Amino acid sequence: MSIWALIYVGERIMAKAGKKKPAAKKAVAKKKPAAKKAVAKKAAPKKAAAKKAAPKKAVAKKAAPKKAAPKKAKAKRKPSAALMKPMTPSATLAEVVGAKPIPRGQITKNLWAYIKKNGLQDQKNKRQINADDKLKKIFGGKASVNMFEMTKLVSKHIS
Repeated sequence: MSIWALIYVGERIMAKAGKKKPAAKKAVAKKKPAAKKAVAKKAAPKKAAAKKAAPKKAVAKKAAPKKAAPKKAKAKRKPSAALMKPMTPSATLAEVVGAKPIPRGQITKNLWAYIKKNGLQDQKNKRQINADDKLKKIFGGKASVNMFEMTKLVSKHIS
């Protein structure tokens, strides 16, 4: 029997006795109905039969999601065409990443490779990039640039 049924039976007994149920003694109220389980068991078999019927429905529902799983495997995410479009770097940016038209992501990847190869990343704050002569031209004369600001400045050199 559920705990709520026990509480309900306890409240009915307390109401018949004319006593109000004290809030602090909830545990005592739960134990009293447990002694009179013979009365409560008569209603319990009907509820048990209803509970047994419910799991059969749940089993049928579990079979449906297995069919949906293969559909998710078929759908693959495709990269955006705008990000994959080859862009031509300017002459100043071409000194660092190369002159061939390449996608934006590859330009950023090549730029990071240059930064790490020459040790231009700040040692304390890895987000900060200390520019050398080639990068100062790209960054508009700034000696130090934030990594998020870097992509903004580089986009001006791509057409």
